[in-house]
Amino acid sequence: MAMKSRFFGIVTLGALAATWLVASNSVQAVVQWTEGAPMPSSRSEVAVAELDGKIYVAGGFGGGRALEIYDPASDRWTRGAPMPGTIHHAAAVALDGRLIVLGGYSNGWKPVDSVYEYNPGADRWRELAALPTPRGALAAGVIEGRIHAIGGVGSNRQNSASHEVYDPERNTWESRAALPTPRDHLSAAVVADRLYAIGGRKNGSYAHNLDVNEAYDARMDRWETRVPMPTPRSGISAVVLNDRVYVVGGEAPEGTFDEGEVY
Repeated sequence: MAMKSRFFGIVTLGALAATWLVASNSVQAVVQWTEGAPMPSSRSEVAVAELDGKIYVAGGFGGGRALEIYDPASDRWTRGAPMPGTIHHAAAVALDGRLIVLGGYSNGWKPVDSVYEYNPGADRWRELAALPTPRGALAAGVIEGRIHAIGGVGSNRQNSASHEVYDPERNTWESRAALPTPRDHLSAAVVADRLYAIGGRKNGSYAHNLDVNEAYDARMDRWETRVPMPTPRSGISAVVLNDRVYVVGGEAPEGTFDEGEVY
C-alpha cells in the first residue's frame, strides 16, 4: 500500500523529538520508517517544530545555540542564525510563520523563562514576553493562534502544574486551568482544538514514568482524563497525523523505547 503522507522523526540520544509533514490530503497508512540525512551536529534534548514544510531543530545538549533546518523535499540540512542563548529541554512550536522556542534549562539545570521568536525570511531572532513561570522539560501546543505552555520542572526542582497561554497580538501571557497531573518530559499534541498532554515523569525521574493522557478544552478552560497510553514513558514525542496522535520513543531506567503507539 502506498504511503501518501509522511511522518518524520528526529532521533537523539536520551530523548526523541519529532515533527510531522503532510505531503498530501490523502492518507492510507504509515507503513515503514526510512532514514533521512543525518543532522549536521549530534545532540539530544532538542526543541523541534515543523514550519512551512521544513523541520527546525534548536538547542539541546551538545548543540549549543545551533539552529539546523531540514528540508524533506531535498533531504538536506541548512543552518539558521544561532539562538540568542544556550538552552536545552526547551519546547518549540510554529506560529504565524515563525518558530517559537520557549523555556528550557540554561547554565546547567537552571530553568529559564526566555521566549525566542525566529523569522525564517530574515534569518533573525528576537525575544518575546517571558514565561511567567521559568521551567524546563515542558511541553507546548497552539490552539486558535495562541501558545499553551504546560508542565515542566520549576525553579524548586519540582514539577509545575502551570498552564500559561501566550497571545501574540498583545505579547502577553495569562494563566489558564492548571495541568491536573504535574509532570515533566511530557509531550503535547493538538487535535480539533483540544490540547493533549501525554506521558511524562515525576520530578525528573524516569523511574517514575507516567501513562497519563489529559485533554484540555480551551473554550471551557477545563481538563479531562482520557484513555492512558499503553506504555508509561517520558522523553517522548507526540505528533499529529490525520487527526491521530502518534507517540514514539521515550526513556526508562532500563534504556530507551522503540514503541510507537497511536491514539
